[in-house]
Amino acid sequence: MTRKISKSRIINLITLLHIPPTTALSTSPNNTTMSSKLRPLKQILPQTPRHWVGDGFHVHPVFASKAFTEELSPFLMFDYAPPTYFEPGHPRGVGRHPHRGFETVTVAFQGEVEHQDSVGNSDVIKAGDVQWMTAGRGIIHQEYFSKTFAKAGGTLEMCQLWVNLPSKDKMVKPGYQPILERDIPSVELYATSQADDCASKSESVGKVRVIAGSFHGTKGPASTFSPVELWEVILPTPNNVVDLPFPEHYNCIVFVRRGKASIVGENTAHEVGPQSVALMEKKGGILRVRGDEDDSSLLVMGGLPLNEPIAARGPFVMNTWDEIAQASRDYQFGNFGS
Repeated sequence: MTRKISKSRIINLITLLHIPPTTALSTSPNNTTMSSKLRPLKQILPQTPRHWVGDGFHVHPVFASKAFTEELSPFLMFDYAPPTYFEPGHPRGVGRHPHRGFETVTVAFQGEVEHQDSVGNSDVIKAGDVQWMTAGRGIIHQEYFSKTFAKAGGTLEMCQLWVNLPSKDKMVKPGYQPILERDIPSVELYATSQADDCASKSESVGKVRVIAGSFHGTKGPASTFSPVELWEVILPTPNNVVDLPFPEHYNCIVFVRRGKASIVGENTAHEVGPQSVALMEKKGGILRVRGDEDDSSLLVMGGLPLNEPIAARGPFVMNTWDEIAQASRDYQFGNFGS
């Protein structure tokens, strides 16, 4: 005799097996839940004061006190270096330093950054490129302006995100994903009918560069250890409202890199200024935003929360303080980054 299993029981089984419900039940090309409800705003984090990282990166610590909390998981930390002009001179940057237990994602908007590591890897990240580095069990590297950029001088704009690794993957072999600008797909955006003066729905009002995850069936080139979304949303003209389907059970973060934007909810709109962050509630499958200035640019990011302990100290992110102590010993005794 065949037993009929209810949908609620299937969802419970999926939860116990730790399989994202969208993977098992949804046929959406964007891998979202079926919910068409708008995702409400939880909190706005204002622009933070800048500080220097090394002598080359004058950054906003974007996540402020929220950094290294489960509220942002799997993202950990976010430094944004706004456009800054540097005179020609010696290469500026950050000298040799270790990492273990997470990934760094470096996005270059203007200028060039060169990296080298303890096993002989080196490369240059140019405008539009992304470097996705898996520190894993440990790597020692350095980051400087490229020799060409330092010699000529110019404007540098970049950001670096730290993405946590699940406990089972924290000691994987280090690796790199060099993602060139030409390899990052773009998807056209079309306005909703929510604004009286917005463009026709048949006319493109912007685009989404899909770095990781997927948007309307277009997948980004980054390979990740847990489900992660990372998009650059470009809105050239103001007053256009766009809907961005986003998996309902993921954490969702909106960073205004340039210009201004509003998070649009049911009968509400909350303005988010430059270098500020909108943290969204983990409910509702549609992120609705409106560009409020010419040439606005956002980074939309999030992912499936890892729901694991976070132990972070300096350049190491593990699950326990014993693991942090072991990472420090490994680094001090030279058993690291090879």
